[in-house]
This record gives sequence, structure tokens and C-alpha cells, in this order.
Amino acid sequence: MQYHTPVLLNEVLALLITKRGGAYVDATLGGGGHAEAILKHLTRTGTLIGIDADDDAIQFSSNRLSAFAQQVTFISSNFNNLKSALHLMGHEHITGILFDLGVSSYQLDEPSKGFSYRSDSRLDMRMNRAGSLDAYTIVNQYTEERLSEVFWSYSEERLSRRLARVIVRQRAIAPIETTGDLARIVEGAVGKKFLTQALSRIFQAIRIEVNDELENLKIALTDAIDLLEKGGRVVVISYHSLEDRIVKQAFKEAAATSIASGNKLVPDTIVTPKLKILTKKPIEATESEERENPRARSAKLRAAEKL
Repeated sequence: MQYHTPVLLNEVLALLITKRGGAYVDATLGGGGHAEAILKHLTRTGTLIGIDADDDAIQFSSNRLSAFAQQVTFISSNFNNLKSALHLMGHEHITGILFDLGVSSYQLDEPSKGFSYRSDSRLDMRMNRAGSLDAYTIVNQYTEERLSEVFWSYSEERLSRRLARVIVRQRAIAPIETTGDLARIVEGAVGKKFLTQALSRIFQAIRIEVNDELENLKIALTDAIDLLEKGGRVVVISYHSLEDRIVKQAFKEAAATSIASGNKLVPDTIVTPKLKILTKKPIEATESEERENPRARSAKLRAAEKL
């Protein structure tokens, strides 16, 4: 089993860890790379909670982090349950929380997950296998209009309508069963020149829809900000503009000192800011990290501190 190399690791550690004996959360545990580095920087009184909806990730990381068994707790859940999960554990506040968004190398490379167009496996894409909605259902049951909306909203695919129309036409002949089936249909619609980009966008859009990723992110960020203790920090690494936009907006709203009335005759409402933004612009990987770790090329890191 192979997970990706942790992205922007030094930057994460520098921004996230404010107290070496604090309580930290890795809300997207994956293979435990960031979690292991965080634990190595904590004292023995420091703790970490690792959250992931993928049971394979929990199992892998529990083995990897066995040396820190007294300091780490694992929660098998989507991070949209962050607040309730931590409250059940008795945590009212935490020192820091990390979100490393996106899909792990293992999830992409494991055919049974059905995430990648590079394999030919059943359309699935569920982070949590207990979920009822999968990629097969979306591709074979969504209306043409709804498919087109998913492709445009979640990947800004300019050929969204054409692709939705072709998919509906093909599934009327026979169900679209596998990632390979879908990839061949997309190739027939867009040709080879722009195939890789189109496949990346279409598979991304379906994955986001299956896992309700953007709405879950909004919920999780709101909860994370509420859970942070004074001086605690939230660090988020995103990999596409839709995620980054949500993070930027959530931080901006939480750092606001006033809410515009929208009327020249009505004064703005003065509010107490919850956050101080630490990254005016997102931090990106250096050229050397990009060469060593291709996944870092699209990474953008934003961080903020609780006031």
C-alpha cells in the first residue's frame, strides 16, 4: 500500500504547531505522513486525533503510528462530523487542525476504489464505502441536465453539455459499468488532444459529487474555527480552485471586522473577528519540491489563527 509523500510538510509544521504539548487534529489522515511528522514535533503530553472516512487509511496509519500509540487516537468518519466527534471525546477546544484535501495516491492507484481513469474497475469513488451514492449511480441514473451541471459546477468543464449528452446516449445502449468504459466514452467525445485534461476534470467532478466534498468542507471549516482555542491555528492545503475559493472565503468571513449592510443609508454592522489570516497569499511548493513530489504542483496552503 502506497500513500503520497506529505505536501508542504515544513510549512505545515511551522504554521500549525504553536504548543508542543497541545492537542492537534489531522482531519484528513490518509497515510499518516503529516500526522507522523506532527507527533515527532510534540512532547509526550501532546496528542493528535486522526480522522479519515476511508477505513483502509485508518488501518494503514494506525500501524505506521504505532510508536505513538499513547498519544494518537483514530476516528473513522468524514470530517463534516468533526465537532460532534471531538465533543464525544471530551474535547471542547483544540490547539491546531490540519486539512490536506484531495485524493491520496493509494486511493487513485487502488483499482477497487474506482477513482482513476488509468485503471478499468467498477465506477465507485466513495471515500466511505458505507455511503449509498457512488459514481456508477451518478453516471447511469442522473439526468442529462444534472450530469452537465455536475461537470460544469465541479470542474468547469467547457464540454459539460456534450459529455452529458454522450453519456446518456451510451448508457441507453448498455450500462456504463467501469472507469474504463467512462474513459472511452469521454475520449470519443473530446478526442485525444485534450483527453487527459477532460478525464481529470470529469473524474474530479464525479468524485466531488459522490462525496459531497465542497459542502462537507464548508461545514468542517466552520466547526474547526469554533473548536480552536485562542492562539490555535487551522492549516488547509487545497488542490483545485473550487476548494481554495471556499477556504479563502471562510477565512475572510471569520476575519471580518464588519458586515456590509448593502445599503448606503444603513451603516455596516461591526463584528468581532474570530481569525487572523496568516497567509495573505496561499503558500505554494518550491520548484525542488515539485520535482520530487509532482502532487505538490497544484497545492495551495492557507493558514489562520484564532483570536
